[in-house]
Amino acid sequence: MAHPLGWSRRTLLRASAGAAALTAGGVGLTGCSSTTASGATRVTLWSWMTGMDSYVAAFNAAQREVHVELSVIAAGLSGGYAQQTNAIKAHNAPDILHVEYQGLIQLLATGGLRDITEETADLADGYSPAAWRAVRPDGRTWAVPMDMAPMAFYYRADLFEEHGIEVPRSWEEFAAVAQQVRDADPAARLTTFPLNDGSFFAGMSWGAGDPWWRIEGDTWVVDVAGEGTLRTGGFWQDLLDADLVAGGATGTQDWIAALHTGRLWGYLGAAWGVGTLKKSIPDDTGRWAVALMPTWDPARPANGMQGGTAFSVSAESGVPEAALTFLRWLSTDPEVPRIGATFTSPFPAYLPNRDVAREVVADDYFIGDPVYEVLDEADARVPEWTWGPNALGLFSSVADALGRVSSGATTIPDALRGVHRTAVATMRDRGLSVREGSPA
Repeated sequence: MAHPLGWSRRTLLRASAGAAALTAGGVGLTGCSSTTASGATRVTLWSWMTGMDSYVAAFNAAQREVHVELSVIAAGLSGGYAQQTNAIKAHNAPDILHVEYQGLIQLLATGGLRDITEETADLADGYSPAAWRAVRPDGRTWAVPMDMAPMAFYYRADLFEEHGIEVPRSWEEFAAVAQQVRDADPAARLTTFPLNDGSFFAGMSWGAGDPWWRIEGDTWVVDVAGEGTLRTGGFWQDLLDADLVAGGATGTQDWIAALHTGRLWGYLGAAWGVGTLKKSIPDDTGRWAVALMPTWDPARPANGMQGGTAFSVSAESGVPEAALTFLRWLSTDPEVPRIGATFTSPFPAYLPNRDVAREVVADDYFIGDPVYEVLDEADARVPEWTWGPNALGLFSSVADALGRVSSGATTIPDALRGVHRTAVATMRDRGLSVREGSPA
C-alpha cells in the first residue's frame, strides 16, 4: 500500500483508487469466517464510543442478516488511532473503524479507508452542512457521520441573574463580564481556559474563522499562527494576565466542584458538555443555561467544534455492504437517539434524528433557551475548516507549548508561533508539499 507523499484532492483520490484495488483483492481481516453459525454476515467494529455496546446489541436484535461484533479499544489519542493505523498496515483492520472528524485525514493517509461516495450519496441532504463537509475533505465521502460537537457557552444562570449580569454575545462583552464576575465575588472566575487542551484551543481558533490548514492544488497551506488564531491567543493571554479566568484543567474533580460551588460561573465546551454537566453535578438542576458562543464579528457569527464522531469502512473489508448496513442504521435510525438518551444527551449529525433526540432527552436540567435550539444554531454557525494530516499530533504540540504559559516562560501568541514552525517542519519532513500562510 503506497503512502501518498503529496496531499491534494487529486492525491486523496489516488489513495482511494489504491484502497479499492485492495478491496478487490479480498484480503482477509482476522482469519475469521465472514458469516456466523446462523448464516448472518459478520461485521467487525472497533470503537471507544460510550454506549456502543448498547447500539450494537439493539442492531443485532432487530434483524438477522448482519451480525456486528464489537471490540472496545482505547480512546483515539490514548492509543486508539495508533491501534487502528497499525492494523491497517498489518492488513488485519476491522470492517469498521472509529474516526473523529479531526482524525479522518490521518487515517485516510494510510490508504486504509474505503471510498463510500456512491453508496451514501442519498444521505447527503439529511445531515447538517458542517457534518457532511466533515466526512468529505476532498469532495469524496470517507465516513458516515454519527454526532456533532459545536461549541457553546454553559453558564450559571442563577448567579448571572442574582448579580444582574447579561450573558455576553461578543468576546468584548465576555471580557467585561469576566471583570464583573470577579467584582461580584473575588474568589470566583467566569470560566477556565484549559492550557493543557490542544483540541479546545483548536475549536476556539476555528471560531475565529482562520483555518490552520488549506489545500491549494497539490500543496498544503499551513497557518497555525494566522491573524485570527493570534487574536484568539492574545485575548486569552490578556484575561489570564488580569487574573479574570482560571488556567487549570477541565474535567477534574476540583473543576467540577468549582462549577457546583460557584467558584466558576461558566464553561466553554462542545455539545457533549450537556451530558458532562448532567452527570458530573446532577444536584445543579435549575441552575445552568446554554448560550451561543460569543463571536468576533456580529455580522458573521461563528463558533468551532471540539470533537464529533464518524465511522469509516476499511478498504480491505470483505463485507463493505454489510458494514454500511450497520452504519446507515447507526447514523439514521430513530431508535439510536432513543437508546442514547438512556445514558447521554446525543446531538446527532443526522437532522431527523436530532428531532428525535429533542423529544426524548429529558429537558428538566437546564433553564433558559431550549438546549437543542441553541446547539442547532451553533451547528449552523460552524464555518469551513480542513483538518491537516498532522492534526492529532498538533494537539499535543499546542498543549505542550501552552503548558509553559502559566509559569510566565512564554505567552500564548509566542507559543503559537512556535507550534506553527513545528507543524510546517513536521509536514515537510514527511515529504508533503507545504506553503506557509501568513503567520503574524
